[in-house]
Amino acid sequence: MRVRRRSLFPLLLAALLAVPGAFSAPASAQASAQDLKSVLTRLDAAAKKFRTTSASFVFDTEMSDPVPDSDTQKGLVYYERSGTSFKMAAHIHEHNGRPATNAYNLTNGQFRVYDGSTVHSYQAAKWEGYLMLGFGASGTELADKWDIKYLGNETIDGVKVAKLELVAKDADVRKNMAKITIWIDLDRGVSLKQRFDQNASTYRICTYTDIKINEKLPSKAFDLK
Repeated sequence: MRVRRRSLFPLLLAALLAVPGAFSAPASAQASAQDLKSVLTRLDAAAKKFRTTSASFVFDTEMSDPVPDSDTQKGLVYYERSGTSFKMAAHIHEHNGRPATNAYNLTNGQFRVYDGSTVHSYQAAKWEGYLMLGFGASGTELADKWDIKYLGNETIDGVKVAKLELVAKDADVRKNMAKITIWIDLDRGVSLKQRFDQNASTYRICTYTDIKINEKLPSKAFDLK
C-alpha cells in the first residue's frame, strides 16, 4: 500500500506556542516560558525581513499500521510573502526513486493539487496559516494557531536551531495531526527539519537544504505544471 495523494496534505499543517503558568509556576517552568517568549520575539523580527525562500526538500513518510510502508518524495519548494499576501508551491521531481511531476500550491486563496494529470482545487482560507509553517510566519501568527513546547537548541548542518513541539489549537486539525516538531533557524525564520506525527503509526520527516532567502524566484515558481 503506497502513501501517495494523502501524503501531500500533512503540509497543510504548521507552527508554535504555549506559555506556562504564572507566578506560582516552578522556576524551570518560568525559565521555559521566558525562552519561548524569546523564540517568538525573534520569529517576529525575522518575519519582518522575510520576502522569499526556495529550498530543496526530501519528504520521508513511514507507516507501520495497517501495512508497513515507506514513501519518499524529493523536489523543490518556493515561498513568497508581501504584506498579508502569501504564496507557496512544492514541485515533486522524484517519488520513490522514479521521476514525478506532482505538485501543489497555494495562490489567490486556493490550495491546488496536481496529481500528474488533474488539478484538484480546495478553499485555502482555513489552511493558509498552516502552510506558512517555519517559512515566513511571525511568532505572533504562529502562536495564534498552535500550543508550543520549547525543547531547547540543536545544531543541523552547522546551523543552530530551536526545537519546538507543536500541538494545534484547532480540534479538527488535531484529528489528522497529533503533533508537529520543527527545528527552526530563528535568525532567518526558516525550518531546516520538520516531523509530522499524524498518529501512532504514521509520521513524516521533512528536511530542507540549499535554502535561499530573499532571492528572485523563477518566473513559473508557483505554476503547477
